[in-house]
Amino acid sequence: MGSFSKKQEDLVNSSWEAFKQNIPHLSIVFYSSILEKVPIAKDMFSFLKDCDGIPLNNPTLEAHAEKIFEMIRDSAIQLGAKGEVEVADDITLEYLGYVHIQKGVTDYHFLVGNVMHIYLIRG
Repeated sequence: MGSFSKKQEDLVNSSWEAFKQNIPHLSIVFYSSILEKVPIAKDMFSFLKDCDGIPLNNPTLEAHAEKIFEMIRDSAIQLGAKGEVEVADDITLEYLGYVHIQKGVTDYHFLVGNVMHIYLIRG
């Protein structure tokens, strides 16, 4: 992996701080944007499967979005400091890969998620 510049790391950190200020709203924006681009992705999220649209005030949805944004922030910090990312002990890359394969996640899904993350950063 390449490393992040200080400017890129600062951008991710500032987006994390902004995200933490309004997790419920930005979680809904994040998932709504993903489902607008890839409606079939709804079935990949257990907390969205049986819902019409994106549920408001859903702790599972908010926790999942928070975890994604936190992992992005932590990865950016590690890339800036060490030029590589080490995954936390309780979550292995193999496990994350397995879950994503089981859900049918493709490169396109990650691309859409990354674009939505950038959208939220830049507002």
